[in-house]
Amino acid sequence: MATGDGSITLPPGEGKSIWFLGSLITLKATGENTGGAFGLIEQVLPPGFAPPPHVHRSEDECFYILEGEITFQCGDRTFKAEAGSLVLLPRDIVHGFSVEGSKPARLLQLNSPAGLEHFFEEMGEPAKANTLPPPAGPPDMEKLLTLARKYNFEIKGPPPREPS
Repeated sequence: MATGDGSITLPPGEGKSIWFLGSLITLKATGENTGGAFGLIEQVLPPGFAPPPHVHRSEDECFYILEGEITFQCGDRTFKAEAGSLVLLPRDIVHGFSVEGSKPARLLQLNSPAGLEHFFEEMGEPAKANTLPPPAGPPDMEKLLTLARKYNFEIKGPPPREPS
């Protein structure tokens, strides 16, 4: 909750929850309550979750891994990150990631400046429960590509592997 002095307080379990491409995303801070400075998203990603390689033109993405193991690709580099790791993916560099192992990963994603959080809102749907969504079919690629253009990023190829 934003306050009159510019501070934000949000109790555990609070925030707008969205089912996004098989994951659970909770918006913790948005541009509307950070003066456009950043958006903060908590994510629970199922094993095998892997967005396609993409490049953001407007924001940097910073990930703090709370649980699980994720393999990141950034430019020509590939590296693993586990709980307690921080990963910064700068704008204008192609990147992606995949969740390793048999358990979901949980992370915080900070986007700076704010705005990308609204991509997740538009591409996803309000979560009916604070859990991973039931299995669904493939994403609506036309919608995904349209929203990518709207939010000033480009999809550069298929996911590194299909989720298991």
